[in-house]
Amino acid sequence: MNSTPHTPINVPPPRTWDARLARRLVTPLVNTRVSPNHLTTLRLLIGVAGALCLARGGFAWANAGAVLIVLSNFVDHTDGELARISGKTSRIGHFYDLASDALVTVMLFMGMGIGAGASNLGGFTVDAGWLGAVAGVAVALIFFLRMRIEEMAGKAGTKQAAVGGFETEDVLYLLPIVTLTSVTMPFVVAASIGAPLFAVWVMIDYWRVVRRTAQPSAAAATETTQAWAGK
Repeated sequence: MNSTPHTPINVPPPRTWDARLARRLVTPLVNTRVSPNHLTTLRLLIGVAGALCLARGGFAWANAGAVLIVLSNFVDHTDGELARISGKTSRIGHFYDLASDALVTVMLFMGMGIGAGASNLGGFTVDAGWLGAVAGVAVALIFFLRMRIEEMAGKAGTKQAAVGGFETEDVLYLLPIVTLTSVTMPFVVAASIGAPLFAVWVMIDYWRVVRRTAQPSAAAATETTQAWAGK
């Protein structure tokens, strides 16, 4: 039995330029067998390939990896847009998307660190691989906490800042500039400092959401207790 064709769901346009382009590209896929999970898998494979290229080190490999990471970052918007306009949404798919985001980002920083190798900073020999691992673990923690915040407060609770049609995560589109100018090591060092600091900020935000969520439950429990006491 043939399935009934679906008309693209009329949802508000995305607020960022890359998401708008992604929606245009995936609209013809609404009535096909392509699912958001297929696009998530494509994003994951491209991102992993990019991270492995960065880990090889050297000018050519690093730049190839940067281009793949940029492509992966763009493809990351396609699965969400296809899910929104086709109605093909699922909790498993959403978790798969978040897990893929975390894995690619962690491997990105670790790959850049491994590719940069050891370097002498201020008289100390620093293994950038370890610095990349620190940044990667911090980013993984950020993704996990944001997922928990979204579960408690909805997507509005994890909405990124957007200016001029660009979000915070769009800074990854500038990665080829980092590799072309051969400043990978300073970038990894900055990430190993900035990512843990941002993780601390997200942890504080997480606890705020937990407290706000707990307050209505506590108030409801108090009202219930008082009602039983009054009987």
